[in-house]
Amino acid sequence: MDPEVQATTIEDMLSEPALTGADLFMSKFQEFMQIGGPVVWILTGLSIIALTIILMKLWQFALMRPESSSHLDRVIDNWKQGESQQAIALLKHSRPVDELVLMSIKGLNSVNTELETLKEELDRVATLRLNQLRAYLRPLEVIATLSPLLGLLGTVLGMIVAFQQMETAGNQVDPSVLSGGIWQALLTTAVGLAVAIPVVMAHNWMERKVERIAALMNDTVTRVFTSAREPVLSQEDAAVRHAA
Repeated sequence: MDPEVQATTIEDMLSEPALTGADLFMSKFQEFMQIGGPVVWILTGLSIIALTIILMKLWQFALMRPESSSHLDRVIDNWKQGESQQAIALLKHSRPVDELVLMSIKGLNSVNTELETLKEELDRVATLRLNQLRAYLRPLEVIATLSPLLGLLGTVLGMIVAFQQMETAGNQVDPSVLSGGIWQALLTTAVGLAVAIPVVMAHNWMERKVERIAALMNDTVTRVFTSAREPVLSQEDAAVRHAA
């Protein structure tokens, strides 16, 4: 190689800015999105939405800790022994199960509360709390259902384009061009499945978690009712009941 040409080449290489890891990633990402087409853009948007919902729900479950039940046995024991104040002191009011137990204890301790009214109020609050825990799970289910269908749609559209190009080429079909169009078409199916599989897993795990919380609510509140003693009355309430 001519020394002058070699020196020029080296100078050009040194003068070009080196690509950082982030620049290389963005370049590959843009190339990938360009190959995948609009369907991959849609799937990418759905994946971002799904990831946001999953992180938000994980944060909600971590803050509320709705399945924490290690202290509930002590609450029930205190309640059985008639120590309602000690039982209430052990409850965490921010947790849905504890909230229902608190309502049950206070309602059973009150002489002015009708049992049927208390049960209806407990049903209302339990339904409200479970709906809050199920919030945004339906969009996850929709994304999990639509993602593979969108991927299949992208594959079908890509195959149509590939065969149209083959028809246009006539007898001078280049197998490399055809195979390139096919793998680009199949790319959308792979992306759709890559989005759907983790979303399905996350949705089923969260749905099952809510079901366990509902079972815990029902079991704990039932234990409070079956362990209920005679309501603890103040002197005034006792006098009123005695007079009646």
